[in-house]
Amino acid sequence: MASGNAIRGSRVGAGPMGEAERGESAPRNRISFWCANRHETRPSFAAEAAIPDTWDCPRCGFPAGQDEDNPPAPARNEPYKTHLAYVRERRTDADGEAILAEALAKLRGEI
Repeated sequence: MASGNAIRGSRVGAGPMGEAERGESAPRNRISFWCANRHETRPSFAAEAAIPDTWDCPRCGFPAGQDEDNPPAPARNEPYKTHLAYVRERRTDADGEAILAEALAKLRGEI
């Protein structure tokens, strides 16, 4: 049994279809960016927009620049440091021994 539904195949809240109902789109420029892996990315920017120096490559995540022969170097990832690694940067072994002795003395009730 077919019903006479006028909006069949359309979702609720859908706007008008086509360029004529939406109006003209803003003029755009497509700029090429290349990463260190030689991937080319061509995002489009509004004609009056400022073009950034770098753009993230969607394929590998490296930064990409506009110079194909000299792309920017990949960012160097610093390894994760534990709390203990940060403490060792601030304290010497002698400081650590003194702090440990003080903590043990407190536990033993000597202080």
